[in-house]
Amino acid sequence: MLNKKTQKLAKDVIQYEIDALKKLKKQINNSFNKILKLILSCDGKIIISGVGKSGIIAKKWAATFSSTGTSAFFLDPSNASHGDMGQITSRDLVILISNSGESEELKNIIQYASRNRNIKLIGITSKKESILYKNSDAAFLMPHIKEAGPENIVPTSSTTTQLALGDSIAIACMKYNNFTKFDFKKFHPSGSLSIKLKTVSDLMSIGKRIPKVKKNIVMKKAIKIINNKKLGVLIVTEKNGNTCGIITDGDLKRIAQKYSNFENIEVSKVMKKNPISVDENMLAASALSLMNLKKITSLCIHKNKNSKKTIGIVHMHDILKSNIN
Repeated sequence: MLNKKTQKLAKDVIQYEIDALKKLKKQINNSFNKILKLILSCDGKIIISGVGKSGIIAKKWAATFSSTGTSAFFLDPSNASHGDMGQITSRDLVILISNSGESEELKNIIQYASRNRNIKLIGITSKKESILYKNSDAAFLMPHIKEAGPENIVPTSSTTTQLALGDSIAIACMKYNNFTKFDFKKFHPSGSLSIKLKTVSDLMSIGKRIPKVKKNIVMKKAIKIINNKKLGVLIVTEKNGNTCGIITDGDLKRIAQKYSNFENIEVSKVMKKNPISVDENMLAASALSLMNLKKITSLCIHKNKNSKKTIGIVHMHDILKSNIN
């Protein structure tokens, strides 16, 4: 029957793993830097492999690396011995994760890398006398820890430290490569995170879809353009192409009420001057907040601080359709 003893057991397991992580933290040294240097200097593929629970961790390493800008994939060690070794080329870097460093399935990969001196091998193991450690170009010696659970036999604390080390390496590479949230978005096109990272450049209308007119044309022509483009907005430009004004559907009603013969009036006489323009990298969520604050429905988009050159138009409806609120 479940009781407080089982809760204590759960807490003990977590404490074992916390203690293991503390040991790992103390073990971060120059060998960590050497591993980073090899990964960052690799102009081929990052290939990661492991057996059993370490193999599962190796898959996580590869997934985290790839999603943060360091291209990597998992190589099944058993399949490697049956033809998949051909996936490893002389430009590649191999990372092997093995607590003992003596896994039989990994020995063929170690031998293959050793024969080809151009293939760099990184070993992640807790045994300094192991085959993996001795044959690695760079090796990280994992701390000796106690596994959580009876008899110290179930891979728990050891795989937790392996996982944390992989995350540490991936994030360090990410920082070194200046991998930003916008880069991250490219690799995560689906899901709520991607939606949050959408910028106005992802949603804006560009090119011929932008309703633009010169400031000296009359409103009769301007109305035809705003109706044809169906964006509910009209960008007014100078002769040099710089944006100088804007007219919206709402403005048309105001203009019609104020001027009896407004169709023959030049656009420059009735436009709103100096429309709000935002950088193409502004988050769409921030753009929506700005529109609500200013009580407007459209924003001009510019690039490289050149706010007078409109490269796109984003409408509030475009943002709302993307489930951003």
